[in-house]
Amino acid sequence: MNKLIIATTSIFGLLALQGFPARADEDLDKRAQDPKQWVMQQGDNANTRYSKLKQINATNAGKLQVAWTFSTGVLRGHEGGPLVVGDVMYVHAPFPNTVFALDLNNDGKILWQYEPRQDPNVIPIMCCDTVNRGVAYADGKIFLHQADTTLVALDAKTGKVVWSVMDGEAGKGQSGTDAPFVFKDKVLVGVSGGEFGVRGWVSAYNIKDGKLVWRGFSEGPDSDTLIDPVKTTALGKPVGPDSSTSTWQGDQWKIGGGATWGWYSYDPALNLVYYGSGNPSTWNPVQRPGDNRWSMSIFARDLDTGAVKWIYQMTPHDEWDYDGVNEMILTDQTINGTPRKVLTHFDRNGFGYTLDRATGELLVAEKYDPTVNWATKVDMDKSSKTYGRPLVVDAYSTQHNGEDTNSKGICPAALGTKDEQPAAYSPDTQLFYVPTNHVCMDYEPYKVSYTAGQAYVGAAVAMFPPKGETNMGNFIAWDGKTGKIVWSNKELFSAWGGALATAGGVVFYGTLEGYLKAVDAKTGKELYKFKTPSGIIGNVMTYEHGGKQYVAVLSGVGGWAGIGLAAGLLQPENAAAWHGAVDQGKLPTKDKTVDTAGLGAVGGYAGLAQYTSLGGTLTVFALPNQ
Repeated sequence: MNKLIIATTSIFGLLALQGFPARADEDLDKRAQDPKQWVMQQGDNANTRYSKLKQINATNAGKLQVAWTFSTGVLRGHEGGPLVVGDVMYVHAPFPNTVFALDLNNDGKILWQYEPRQDPNVIPIMCCDTVNRGVAYADGKIFLHQADTTLVALDAKTGKVVWSVMDGEAGKGQSGTDAPFVFKDKVLVGVSGGEFGVRGWVSAYNIKDGKLVWRGFSEGPDSDTLIDPVKTTALGKPVGPDSSTSTWQGDQWKIGGGATWGWYSYDPALNLVYYGSGNPSTWNPVQRPGDNRWSMSIFARDLDTGAVKWIYQMTPHDEWDYDGVNEMILTDQTINGTPRKVLTHFDRNGFGYTLDRATGELLVAEKYDPTVNWATKVDMDKSSKTYGRPLVVDAYSTQHNGEDTNSKGICPAALGTKDEQPAAYSPDTQLFYVPTNHVCMDYEPYKVSYTAGQAYVGAAVAMFPPKGETNMGNFIAWDGKTGKIVWSNKELFSAWGGALATAGGVVFYGTLEGYLKAVDAKTGKELYKFKTPSGIIGNVMTYEHGGKQYVAVLSGVGGWAGIGLAAGLLQPENAAAWHGAVDQGKLPTKDKTVDTAGLGAVGGYAGLAQYTSLGGTLTVFALPNQ
């Protein structure tokens, strides 16, 4: 295995030294380099979720206390986090996607509130709760991707609509749950709906007027995917013509999934945008022969044109719903004495990947939870016919075992060793901090038919902790040089809140029970924890105001892991109704109705109801005044 030596130069410092041209929105560029503000959901273009603020450090973090709170008035799952632009904080909520502008100079007074009018019929097509992963800022505008796929630009000072555009069609099962991402002069959004046979895409709009610049699909002809059969490479080789359609049976690619609702990153020097595509449709692998490209893949697209430079499929012919949408963290490292621009990705399938982000060369692929058993390893032998592919274990292959067979004890579960909750990276410790799920599953595929706008799942899933264990989550520190866990903290339930690393040597994250935790970045020692009003599936952020550092997080249990609470599915009659709305397939036996509801999460996380309840709250922490 190549040994990686991580350079300590930050991505922004490197860009400044090399003198790359300024972004089209120079105001955003300046604000993004000011650690006192938090102007991007991902913290920076590189998705490191690292802050240079260090007033709160490993010595005094134990003294943190609640500074103030704010209620969103919404009860469903609160993913994402607030932005701080100057003296204003922007807070979002799940459906109906309310946005608040709060005055930090005046006790969080509400400056304006935006609540879009949307058809509530979009709620049933939102697979795993009515979540929204946050707003974006640029060009004096706040960008919101609404549940009904509307992308709206709001005046940051007044909340008035500047422009809006409908990116998809909710009536066909398409929905918007991801945060918009602004890179240079474009705002990018993806689409949700893999469980409804939606063929995923990414759209790039002009931030000034909302005009569509380009759209690239996950599957389909080269003209749809914006793949060049000669110039686009996979593992260093040209993909060739029809690289997607040739890996599907007939026209199945038209309902092929590959949704794009995760986190995006951007390298200004290469002018490349990085993101992942989700699971292929249906969850029943027997119904869709082939590798099902380019679902489950990392895309590197040219920001200006959408053209794909390189692509890598983590899980060919996915048999377990291992969405590939998790974040791509960009760092600069030296490999065997040669400086490289690398990308690190913690996939749902349980493998942590490091690739050269300029070329797509695969450098590291190791399990970041030792219980992962569906594959023995990823083949790293470049001379092998299976190079870059996971070596699947037949006993855990739902394809091999076939339809109507319950494949038991597969690790990880469909929600992955990590779902959308983003990891963080610290250039100080040269470690990645990863909130994980420690969950396995039984998986029974069955035949399902496709109808536009109707669920298209085709599997019954039940989730549980690994055999002999009780914890359903871990928070780990990961060494990207070796592909090994440095330290690991057990969590009773999944660590579903996004991580934050700081120059103070402290890492923050949230738990499904509702704890905001601060740990020592070097050792993992717990320094502080506080029980917020509801379970945390939001991402921790930090900012400075009035000379004081604050740490903030949204709580509000929900998302896939918390869907039982959020949607009231813990009652058998509600779970049965849910099953009736999902698929035309078979209804589980009465004693398993709850276990398999919520796409398998309800039974596995039923105990969560003993620790937390619904409610959307922003909680802000600070050190006591001296």
